[in-house]
Amino acid sequence: MAFKRTVHGLSVAALTGAVILAAAPATFADQTRRDQWALEALQAESVWKVSTGKGITVAVIDNGVNPDHIDLKGNVLKGRDFKDGDGDPSPEGSDSGAGHGTAMASIIAGHGHGRAGGDGVKGLAPDAKILPIRSGDGYADAIRYAVDQGASIINVSEFQTQDLSQDREAVAYALDHNVLIVSGSGNNGTTNIQFPAKYPGVLTVGGVDSSGEIWRKSNYGPEVLLTAPASRIVHAGWPGNAKLSIGDGTSDATAYVSAAAALLRAKFPDLTPGQIANRLVKTAVVPSSVKGISLPDQKYGYGIINPLEALTRDIPAGSKYGPLKLSGTGGTSSSAGKSDRSATGSEKADQKQMLFFVVLGVGALVVVGLIVLLIVKLSRRNKKNNGGPDGLGSYQNYGQQQPPPHQNPYQQDPTSPQGQWPPRQ
Repeated sequence: MAFKRTVHGLSVAALTGAVILAAAPATFADQTRRDQWALEALQAESVWKVSTGKGITVAVIDNGVNPDHIDLKGNVLKGRDFKDGDGDPSPEGSDSGAGHGTAMASIIAGHGHGRAGGDGVKGLAPDAKILPIRSGDGYADAIRYAVDQGASIINVSEFQTQDLSQDREAVAYALDHNVLIVSGSGNNGTTNIQFPAKYPGVLTVGGVDSSGEIWRKSNYGPEVLLTAPASRIVHAGWPGNAKLSIGDGTSDATAYVSAAAALLRAKFPDLTPGQIANRLVKTAVVPSSVKGISLPDQKYGYGIINPLEALTRDIPAGSKYGPLKLSGTGGTSSSAGKSDRSATGSEKADQKQMLFFVVLGVGALVVVGLIVLLIVKLSRRNKKNNGGPDGLGSYQNYGQQQPPPHQNPYQQDPTSPQGQWPPRQ
């Protein structure tokens, strides 16, 4: 059985050191909105003039979502509980950790409450819908369900330690059906990135604090493509339908990236998952303290999301899979969603083709050798008939040329330019 973390921050306890707050007076509610520093940093008010995520469904694969929270009510669809095998994916338990999925849903699609939704928690894509999924052992069933139910984005703010083939195939299934999966890098400040964030084709997210510096517990590695706010994030709390909480983690960063992807999908419905990622990557920014670093960086990826620029800048769509790293390519690929069996079959076909050319080459060499031998014999006979010394007339030696060293046609020339994505101007 795969060991799975369904707690806040992927690898630390849910809302560790968090303040659980009861939403009440208007003055406090106003302070709550001001405490959502990430919305200001991401220019949410300007973003919402362009897109609010309307018409987009974001699946939240987690430990359940409370559909009755005051800041989420009406934005949560009927989902599925794969842990208990029923249709009620609500949180279970009274501890704060049980509210992790609710917290992530509110970062994505919270609409606040009160006059014009001015109080409480507001998500970056407040008009998106949440498809709540309580996951069981592994992610395959949950991912396939989300795809089949029409989700455009799948948010996985948790991880498991085991690489399951059915999960890997489910990620490919999502890509094949034009669905982007976003997952967090983890929260112990190491290179220990787990699954599904480690799977090819997943958009893996690290975290930053309010200064734009890497959050000290954000895991890092070549899988990280983007970063987003991860420190002191205010969100809907649990238990109760009007509680708020505050916490840290790449879980939160993941939810912000999923929300940004929902905004883009609403404005650009024809873009593929890779092209959505392309817009986020090409508009990402880094703080002045690290200007000049080589991108992608193992901690920042291509930088911190900048949703307003991603929505408004003129950016070519790019290739189908954009910056998403796919299996067996070491980078971007022109095809995805193929199983290991397909790759193996292709490799065998290549081997058969190579064997055919080898046999053909050997046969050609034998024929050439026989022709050369015949020419030599005829030449000797002619020289002997012409009275050469010892019957061996002097003749030019047309020795066989040395063949060029064997090259594997499927091996990339190590001296050829590798390029970098995105292209440097």
